[in-house]
Amino acid sequence: MYDDGGLLALLREKRGQFSKGQRKLADYISEHYEEAAFLTAAQLGNKAGTSESTVVRFAAALGLSGYPEFQRKMAGLIQDRLHAIERIEIAGGAMPQEEVVDNVMGADAEKIRLTMEALDRNAFEVAVEDILNAENVYIIGVQNCAPLASFLAYYLRLVRQRVILVGSVNSSELFEQMLHVSASDAVVGISFPQYSMRTLKAMEFANNRNAKIIALTDSKHSPMNIYSSCNLFARSDMASVVDSLAAPLSVINALIVALCLRRHDQVMNNLKLLEQVTQDYQYDSRDEINLFDDALLSDMKKKADKEQGKYE
Repeated sequence: MYDDGGLLALLREKRGQFSKGQRKLADYISEHYEEAAFLTAAQLGNKAGTSESTVVRFAAALGLSGYPEFQRKMAGLIQDRLHAIERIEIAGGAMPQEEVVDNVMGADAEKIRLTMEALDRNAFEVAVEDILNAENVYIIGVQNCAPLASFLAYYLRLVRQRVILVGSVNSSELFEQMLHVSASDAVVGISFPQYSMRTLKAMEFANNRNAKIIALTDSKHSPMNIYSSCNLFARSDMASVVDSLAAPLSVINALIVALCLRRHDQVMNNLKLLEQVTQDYQYDSRDEINLFDDALLSDMKKKADKEQGKYE
């Protein structure tokens, strides 16, 4: 565990001076700092089995100005850990060019295997039910998780209507898109290290509106689990500076297939409709209009005249 003489070292140094409640806090933070950094003082006290006032006094006992400074220390610990992993793996993980494909894809395959073995099948079924039964499904994933969110939304629209892909460059835009979320809705929050505070706050907002919250994240220590009622975990360790999202994508694939099997007839009808629309509105699969193509213009005019004749 990387600490560089920071917060964890301070907890060990002062442990003998702590009260019983403060030792509980120190133990909880040492084991779960990735989650603790995102908790309020009251939430942290509850998680550690102590009180909010104990948490506040604990920050003072460490020589800090208050709980906000303590939170910044914990957030810095997460950042230091991630940067340390990157530095170690980049410096020590140099490999011959000819081994890159085998090493990287082999590592991805191993992450998928580990994810498959550990995935909670009951939680997976709960996620399927919540998505199928929701009035609206909101999907949130920013930064490195935006492609995962987009992929899920694209295929989910073949299964059901009212799928909202929440995209934003700031929190204000995000909440504008989620303004009407309610207890009849489901929200899928996707976030992996480095975790997104925007995604976490969106999940908190949806939780306060009593929506069904599904988290796709990396472990039980992820802060995304704080507000979710259903957790799907996928391995996403870094191979170098690139986050491996092979296992999360595999979980999403399994989720989509399970949903399609439950709504087979509707999916088939949607695919047929999509094919018909494509045939009606595409021209020989070309996506550019050549205004000098007389044959094309003539054909388009004939189609327009034919359609006009239907309404005369």
